Amino acid sequence: HFVRECVARRGAPQAGSRGLGDFSAEKSAYPKRATSSVIKIVDLFAGSGCVGVAVLTHLPEARVDFGELEARHLATIKKNCEVNGVSERARVIQTDVWESVTGTYDFILANPPYLSTGRIERVQDSVLEHEPAESLFADDDGFALIEKALRGLPLHLKKGGSAWIEHEPEHTERIQSLARSLGYVATTHKDQYDTERYSI
Repeated sequence: HFVRECVARRGAPQAGSRGLGDFSAEKSAYPKRATSSVIKIVDLFAGSGCVGVAVLTHLPEARVDFGELEARHLATIKKNCEVNGVSERARVIQTDVWESVTGTYDFILANPPYLSTGRIERVQDSVLEHEPAESLFADDDGFALIEKALRGLPLHLKKGGSAWIEHEPEHTERIQSLARSLGYVATTHKDQYDTERYSI
């Protein structure tokens, strides 16, 4: 409800499932966690940019970089920013995960393709029909891009900041293990369907 208009973003395993959307609702958490008066955020694997646009609309102090590989999404992100009047605080970066990203951030929001072809029965038929496979599935049982995102944290996450990443419940232990190896502690949260859906 923070966004005036936003073209639908990448398909999710279950329609209406909450995950990174919860970040936009936790306004009271931002000032406590941010390391400066300007809150720097990256929306990684941005798709159409709806998560980042929601944050910009809800939080005037935020500056958001939208990182997205697929060229077809870049114009959509810019349009969604313009429609919602937040373009001046947004920057769109075409990047393969962290490849073209140079900044450091108070918050990293990542919704990578994380589905596994071995669990394709979980994906709604309508999503499979309308979304390209590269927007949904990832190698290594869906973990490949999650791992790339996490391995970039030491270079891109500010001290005192936090990273939010959406994933399947099967990824929870691997995320927590990798986070520990990088010097972080990951806490996993459930969505409204009581399914482990994102980690911070």
